[in-house]
Amino acid sequence: MTTTSHTQAMGMILGLIGVTIFGATLPMTHIALGGFSPLFITFGRAVLASAAAAILLIALRRRWPKGQGLMLVGAGICVVYGFPIFSSVAMQTIPASHGGVVLGLLPLLTSIFAALVDGERPGPAFWAYGIAGAALVVYFAVRGNGFHLEMGDVWLFVAAVSASLGYVLLARISRDVSGWEAISWALIVTAPLSLVATALVARSGIYAPNAAELGAFAYLGLMSMFGGFMFWNAGLALGGIGRVAQVQLLQTFVTLAVSAVLLGEIVDATTIAFAAAVALIVWLGRKARIA
Repeated sequence: MTTTSHTQAMGMILGLIGVTIFGATLPMTHIALGGFSPLFITFGRAVLASAAAAILLIALRRRWPKGQGLMLVGAGICVVYGFPIFSSVAMQTIPASHGGVVLGLLPLLTSIFAALVDGERPGPAFWAYGIAGAALVVYFAVRGNGFHLEMGDVWLFVAAVSASLGYVLLARISRDVSGWEAISWALIVTAPLSLVATALVARSGIYAPNAAELGAFAYLGLMSMFGGFMFWNAGLALGGIGRVAQVQLLQTFVTLAVSAVLLGEIVDATTIAFAAAVALIVWLGRKARIA
């Protein structure tokens, strides 16, 4: 295996670990909504993740990455606030298993932002596979509603756009610092707003959560917001943003499995078939040319 192939393979592996962690995000959000409001989940989990990031940065004596301030702020807005608030609102009206398939748009959106922001140039075959996968996802989202989008689908699409742009910005930062440092500093620069907002919404945003809801909230802060990005950012930086982003289609299967186990949601054969079809398309396009 050449050095380039080894690097790409390592990027895929790290990306897959991150995707596995991210796959439980929507089901955990569904559970957490029983004890917390969407706004409290958004800001509170950011505070929890920021605390973990600060402890790690101080313990390992990491220094501020010079010249990355604006990019860190942009990434923080997208992944610390954008995706959590929009996905939390979406989870109030649509099942987590349904949302997991809708988020199959993430790889295509990430590839688009990689081309616009990072200068990657996928070939025609790559775009053809990506668009085909996205078309299947959109069809899945609207087929059961008389081909009308539910508001939950719209909010989830906005969440996917926010996450995709954030992924690209963090991946660029992760070429200069490690993946865990990139998300850590993004959390630190947004921490003041997170703390103030959490304090403002705490009184009306906490509904006497039980143990399961507290556990789900902890997962969202420590894993979805922090731990998963440690692997995901490193994977994107090593293997190429557009290529590794396609691994995220496997997140659909993780979400379907966790939704069935934790929420008792019925994952029917049609849902599995759509998820498999989308994943197959991305698998076929994984070796398409990207300059």
